[in-house]
Parts: sequence; structure tokens; C-alpha cells
Amino acid sequence: MSHANARDTARTTATTPTTQPSEPLKPLDVRYVGTSPQRVDGRQKVTGTALYAWEHPLPDPLFVAPLQAAVARGRVVEMDTGRAEALDGVLAVLTPYNAPRLADTSDAELAVLQSEEVAFRGQFVGAVVAETPQVARQAADLVDVVYEQRPHDTELRTDRPDLYRPETVTPAYPADSEDGDVDAALAAAPVTVDVTYSTPMEHNNPMEPHTCVALWEGSDSAPRLTLYDSTQGAHQVRTVLAPVFGLPAESVRVISPHVGGGFGSKGMPHAHNVLAVLAARVCEGRPVKLALTRQQMFSLVGHRTPTVQRVRLGADTRGRLTALCHDVVEQTSRIKEFAEQTAVHARTMYAADNRRTSHRLAALDIPVPSWMRAPGEAPGMLASEAAMDELAVACGLDPIELRVRNDPETDPETGRPWSGRHLVQCLRTGAERFGWDRRTAPGTRREGDWFVGLGVASSTYPAYTLPGSVAEIERRAGGAGGPDGYAVRIGAADLGTGTWTALTQIAADALNCSFGEVHLEIGDTDLPAASVAGGSSGINTWGSTVVAASRAFREEHGDDPAPGTRTRAATPSDPDLPNYAAHSYGAQFAEVRVHAGTGEIRVPRMLGVFSAGRIINPRTARSQFIGGMVMGMSMARFEESVFDHGTGHVINHDFAQYHVPTNADVLDVDAVWLDEPDPHANPMGAKGIGEIGITGSPAAVVNAVYNATGIRVRDLPVTPDKMLRA
Repeated sequence: MSHANARDTARTTATTPTTQPSEPLKPLDVRYVGTSPQRVDGRQKVTGTALYAWEHPLPDPLFVAPLQAAVARGRVVEMDTGRAEALDGVLAVLTPYNAPRLADTSDAELAVLQSEEVAFRGQFVGAVVAETPQVARQAADLVDVVYEQRPHDTELRTDRPDLYRPETVTPAYPADSEDGDVDAALAAAPVTVDVTYSTPMEHNNPMEPHTCVALWEGSDSAPRLTLYDSTQGAHQVRTVLAPVFGLPAESVRVISPHVGGGFGSKGMPHAHNVLAVLAARVCEGRPVKLALTRQQMFSLVGHRTPTVQRVRLGADTRGRLTALCHDVVEQTSRIKEFAEQTAVHARTMYAADNRRTSHRLAALDIPVPSWMRAPGEAPGMLASEAAMDELAVACGLDPIELRVRNDPETDPETGRPWSGRHLVQCLRTGAERFGWDRRTAPGTRREGDWFVGLGVASSTYPAYTLPGSVAEIERRAGGAGGPDGYAVRIGAADLGTGTWTALTQIAADALNCSFGEVHLEIGDTDLPAASVAGGSSGINTWGSTVVAASRAFREEHGDDPAPGTRTRAATPSDPDLPNYAAHSYGAQFAEVRVHAGTGEIRVPRMLGVFSAGRIINPRTARSQFIGGMVMGMSMARFEESVFDHGTGHVINHDFAQYHVPTNADVLDVDAVWLDEPDPHANPMGAKGIGEIGITGSPAAVVNAVYNATGIRVRDLPVTPDKMLRA
């Protein structure tokens, strides 16, 4: 459907009442859910007709080239823009001295060009708007900037006197927790482990760079702002940016039908969105395009914070945990706090009467950290699952058996029953499929020049359903008004993960119609509101909302509705779900080979066995699981943003130096799952799959390296130089 039609639909349905289901929705009767139809957006993707943010055909566009701060902290004292402004094709040079004023500057990350202060290297200090991207870049190089440099502090250390406890960690967990007497239990435990693991700064690096195309139209009294944005949540962008520019939400439209990956970095607006709108404001009536380069993304769209994690475990002689303590030190930006929930998973993962977790932050002169796939759980489970492997060695137990002995009957934190926890079954199934019985003692299996080892780790991720989404169902007449069937409208996002197809499957089952009769419309704020695609919550939330709207539609209009009839419904609340602890689980297995002479590491085999409720679409789900596993393997072996504390920036800020796996690094990787819908999660019985593949995967690789060589590397990534030094 064209964007113009979407706006017409929004106008005609603005007064359509929204139903709020008062009772839990009954389980969905499935026909299409659980199958793998051809992807709805597949033909567009392979023919190049799927429109990403940069590609929307807009007349007479302009282009933005940002200027970034060349100092880590300080103040702009002078900007000479004369040579840039004299260049043919330049329309404007924005600086802190002439940029339009924002209505709300409370979010320092978004207060772009509102002062001369420089909070971190790479911050925007200006921009050029020109007729072509080449002229814009050339002009940006001609702007001379003079700074007053100030001392900066960018180094994360555990002995810093200014470490502090945040009020909460993402999304809203208490920063610390304590149950029982951990110190006494550790002192009394016959077997203990006290280890420290560290993970580096990492960057999301989705395939599609962060892009925003802005068009400012209308009069001063009734302005209209349209954004074509690469985002995980169009409505989230509008909600955040409208007050920044002093606009009512209805004056802002965000369009984002296709997104080329995000991994969390596109889950919220960043400074480039504001810069694009500022440029559009001074060039009113013409669309302005801004696409960050790969190098610029390393400063401007978030990163995974480095962590230093101390894990202490106490156990009895049978390997049963008596104490668990997980303490985390990580960083945030001095201008905006982001506190990652790195130790939160440890509060529920294993049975231990005495448990303590803590998070401490160092506020530094660095870019603002943000979400990166499985924020918290991905780095946190590296430390806790590697520590469990070390405890297995100390207890003389098989690592799988240790985990089985510490599997809790109920949620250790809340005492609630599990909505469905099948971790032990995942471990047992994976052990049989992977050939775990061939595992030998550390450093004893060698094939030619290669040491060979097997590793295992558990995975978990919470099952989130977010409030506030709305879906609309309309009976379509066919003919000139569009194809016959049902329009299903919700402002959701598809990052390439399969939303277009999965929601179509859910709607077809909920409406009891054919797959081909469903015509899904997503990725536009002129459609009903939708939550952000993050935290593995998308299908849980949007699918439940579509089911609620579909059932309300049938109740109101029957099985033979008249063309044009429509119904809206909001995300249903389930009063029963808070009585359960809902999480996805998994078991990760890795085979590692380490070259005896060079320390080179290879991962020829990986297997993930997952328990994530009902799988909506096996084809796209397998891609999600495997993608997460490979990203975890990349975290264990390759990824590290090398930060130069002298200059205050990441020096390996491109794919030539920031290493990620290629096809040659990913050989035999497989993902399977248990067929067990969760009756308490939502009407589909699904629990989310976007993050579970990466959690535990790095630890499985690290543990396999130990089994291959007898060398324990606790500082990620595990690279050949570290193996040779050990």
C-alpha cells in the first residue's frame, strides 16, 4: 500500500473505537502458525524493490555531511565556514551558533548543536547541507574548527573512587539484589570459585547504516515533519522527537517499512535524527538525506558497554550451589546514563539460597552506550556460564550434570512457578545430538597440530510483552480499492527478521481466513501504534494485539462482514501471566580447535537447542537462532572496539579492522527447538527468539577452548596472542 493511502486510511479510521480485551485471550487455533510459507517481503528483497530509508523516491533531495568533534572533551571557540559556504552547491552550514533552537534539550544526546560544549570525540559540532553528497563532504572538509581542549577521562577501572550505583538497570530492574547471607555461605562452602571476567566495548554494526531522510513542510502555525527512518520503532521515534522540536505528535509522521538490521542500535532515535531535522528546518520544503558512514556509527548510535565481572560461587561436595554472587562494573556516558542489566539473569538462573548481584557505573567522557542484542544477558552469561564451567572442574563434575543439579523448581527470585522451563531437556537433547560423550579431559584430545575440545553453556532470556500497541482489521472489497481480503494494520517494524510474514500467519489463523487474504501494513506512524522491536518482544506483543483485534472484528461483524467494516483493539492484558515466571531457555554447544603452534582458533561445529514456546515460522526462526549463535561466537573470538584513551575514540572503526565472522568462520552450525507452546505466555504460546541465540553462545566457545587446551581465557575476545601467552 502506498504511503499516501496509509495516511488516507489513518484519517478515515482516526475515530474508530479501540477495544481493550477484558479477559485473557484463549489459545490460538493454528493452521499457518508453525509453518514456513514464502516470505511476504521476499520478492521485494531479492529484486531490490523493498524501500529502505535512503531509497524512497523523493523529488529534489538535499544531502547532509556532519562535522564531528576532534577532541575528547572541550569547547568549540571558533568555526570558520567561509570556504565551505563559498563552494558551489552548498545551501547551508549549520553550527552551534546558527542552528535552530530546540524546544526540549533535556536529553543531552539529542541536544544537537545547542551549545559549544564537546562531551566526547565524534560528537556533532556542525553540518553542511548541499545539492549532492560529494559537495556536502567536500565542504565539510573546508570548515575550520578551533577548540578549547579540556582534560578527559575515558578509562574504565574497578578501583575508581567515583563508581556509583544507578537507581535502576535496563529496563527497570533494581541495580542490586540480595537474598540470604552470601558472605557466610561462601565462607562455609567446601567448594568455591572466585573469578573475574571482562568483556570489551562492542558495536552493533547492522548492515544498513543509520539513515534519516527529513522533510519539513507546512506553515509556521501548522508545520508537518515527515521522516523516512531506519528504525526499530516508528512510533518510538515520533514519541521522542516530537517534543524535541515542539511539535504535536500528529504533526510528525515516521515511515519505515523495511529496515536492514539494528541489533538494538535503532531502537531509539539518536543525534543523527535530530541533525537531519535541523537541516530540513533550514531548507524547508526539500527532503534532506543523512546516512551515517560506518566510521561515524562508532561514535553516534550506541555501543555495548565494556564490563568487568566478578563471579563468586559456593557449592557443597555434590556440586549444589549454596552461594552465588555476581558483581559488575561497567561504563556510561557522562551526559546520559545507560545502565546495562548484566547480572540480572543470575537472580533466577540457578537454585542457590544465598544470592547477591550488583551493578556499578563509571561516568566517562565517551559516546552514549545503548542496547546491543541481548543487552545484559549476552555479556553477563559469558561470565556466569564460564564460572559454572570452572565450578564443574572444581567439583569434579560433568558441566551438564552440574547445571542439572542446580536447576530450580521455581523462580529463585520470586518463588513463582515457571510458565515453562525446559532447560534440562535442552541440555540432555543437545548432549545426545552433539556427541557430548566424546568429550575428554582438558588438553588431552589432539588431531595432528590441533587441540580439540567441546564446551557447553546455558541460555536464558525473559519473555516480554509490552503494553500500548493497537491493531486494526478492515474488510476489503477488492477492485479499485485494492485486493480482496482483510487489511491488517499495525505500526510494527521488520528488521529483516520476518515480521511481515509472521504477523500475516498469525492474522490468517486469528481471522480463520487464508494466508493470501491477509494484507499486512506496518512501518508507518499513520498506522495504529506499536511498541518498539526490541527485547524479543515484537511478535509476542504485536501478535497478541493482532489476535485481539481479529477476534473483536469477528465478534462485531461476523464471518461475512460487509466491505469497509473495521475494528481496532489494543494489546490485551493477561492477569494470570504475572503469577508465572516466563523466560526462554536454551543449551549451547561448541566444538573448538586450537592450533598448537600458532594459537589459531577455529569453531567447526555449533549446536543450539532452545525452549522458546511455539515457533511461529520455523524458517525465519532458525535464521534468528543461528544468527544469534554466530554473533555470540563472534563476541567470543573477534569483536573488540579498541578505544584509544589518549585521543578518546575507537581506532578500529570500520570492517577492515573491527572483525566479525565471515562465511569461512561459520562451518557447521545448527539450531533445533523443543515443540512446546507456552500456554501462559500469550494466545500464540510464543516467548520470543531474537536474543536467546546469543546468550550463552560466547561461554560455550570459551569453555570449549578450555577443554581443548586446559587454558582458561577470562578476557574477551579469545585471540591467538592470548593463547600463546598462556
